[in-house]
Amino acid sequence: MTDRIWLQSYPQGVPADLPAFPYTSLVALMEESFRQYADRPAYSFMGKELTYAETDRLSRAFAAYLQSLGLVQGDRVAIMMPNVPQYPVVVAAILRAGYVVVNVNPLYTARELEHQLKDSGSKAIVIIENFAHTLEKCRAATPVQHVVLCAMGDRLGLLKGTLVNFVVRKVKKLVPPYSLPGAVRFNDAIAQGERGTLRQPATQADDVAVLQYTGGTTGVSKGAVLLHRNVIANVLQSEAWNDPVMKKVPAGEQSTSICALPLYHIFAFTVGMMLTMRTGGKLVLIPNPRDLAATLKELSQHKFHSFPAVNTLFNGLVNHPDFNQVDWSHLKVSVGGGMAVQSAVAEKWLERTGCPICEGYGLSETSPSASCNPVTNTAFTGTIGVPLPSTYMKIVDDDGRDAAQGQPGEIVIKGPQVMAGYWQRPDETAKVMTADGWFKTGDVGVMDEKGYFRIVDRKKDMILVSGFNVYPNEVEDVVAHLPGVQECACVGVPDEKTGEAVKLVIVKKDPALTEEQVRAYCKENLTGYKQPKVIEFRADLPKTPVGKILRRELRDA
Repeated sequence: MTDRIWLQSYPQGVPADLPAFPYTSLVALMEESFRQYADRPAYSFMGKELTYAETDRLSRAFAAYLQSLGLVQGDRVAIMMPNVPQYPVVVAAILRAGYVVVNVNPLYTARELEHQLKDSGSKAIVIIENFAHTLEKCRAATPVQHVVLCAMGDRLGLLKGTLVNFVVRKVKKLVPPYSLPGAVRFNDAIAQGERGTLRQPATQADDVAVLQYTGGTTGVSKGAVLLHRNVIANVLQSEAWNDPVMKKVPAGEQSTSICALPLYHIFAFTVGMMLTMRTGGKLVLIPNPRDLAATLKELSQHKFHSFPAVNTLFNGLVNHPDFNQVDWSHLKVSVGGGMAVQSAVAEKWLERTGCPICEGYGLSETSPSASCNPVTNTAFTGTIGVPLPSTYMKIVDDDGRDAAQGQPGEIVIKGPQVMAGYWQRPDETAKVMTADGWFKTGDVGVMDEKGYFRIVDRKKDMILVSGFNVYPNEVEDVVAHLPGVQECACVGVPDEKTGEAVKLVIVKKDPALTEEQVRAYCKENLTGYKQPKVIEFRADLPKTPVGKILRRELRDA
């Protein structure tokens, strides 16, 4: 298939291939943990913990409630919530009842929500009341027949829950008025389900577990079909990969992971929620990571070992005045994903936490993790690491032939975590899946002699200046090192002379930073055609809710 030269770079004890799966479905994985770790806390939210036994009981009841609605095996149920304890309970319930999870970004507009509900054919949705007004606008145009409404304080106990809901609704006014006739409250659905019984469907490894909608950067948003075995594979791959450092957590101490990335994002779904469930760990749910002060305050209450995040979050936290109020000394693994990690951010993070950022790479279509830097590395490599166990990656040219060593080309991936295809889109599936099972990522990369892959860019983000290729990631990484720069993004803009020119958009850390200083720095660090022709200063950069910078929006502007 391909010579796995990257195996030489594996840490000791990490297997080249996964052993046979111990589970027939994600349901089997979860139920094993419910039994094995019943008394342990599974989730921590706003100072309240939910044990594995409680998660088992609540999800069983909610699964019975869903079945009472007359849904049939394989039906899709959407979840539109931030990181609240109802999320993992509802995921477990949907899967236990034999249905398919449709993760929905709670910040979607009515237009985006309508598309996803129609495309997935979701018959039911579990939604937090904060976004109920969005559903109201589009519900009539969707197949949704059943709505379950959650509130922030649902699982915080009567006193605290009532107080939290009052603050959210009346003080912060985070719940705009809405009308959803027939909607059922989450706690009422649980009570109803507790009076019923769950019929356990025979869920198999090849059944669909999740429809994970891609960000739509390439056009219309498509649902990546993730089977139970795809997600199980990625959980086991991630566990094996993290093991060399996670096994250093002292005996008797529960491994704890921070979930600051949203659970509707496949990175947090698999590497946060499902991996923590598999290992009997505790997951600390952060409902709004953009509130850096509140996030750091929550972190200061915990002893934690694992922290998956994106570059923008690492950067925001490490530059925050409250950073030192958190005890970072127990941190064993910081995984950076979702976007390129900048070396300036990685250097500062290592210096201040003692734990290196291991940059990984993956997509919704790969459940998501495909490659990662070894967790035993101490130096930042600037690469996306090496393929995970049982994963094959290679670089191909435009004709699909293997590219020569060190030559850039498209990264293609084969492995047990690769999706079954796009939901009801055989045409789109055919564009990205080869006849022999390789997934074409649309990312341009190179592989070095040790099997490390480096992304040089998205095919479509590449800027062509007078026939020379300029990769925005490179320009951004250079400019991020300039003192006075908080964040930056680079895009191509039309140019009469050169076809395209480089435009650089900067958010200042130091208000005194000038365009002249930026130009002088770029001149010193970048060859002529890579230097920005246009420099713009902004108060902030457009981002997805996960924190990825939206270059497309900057281009369109």
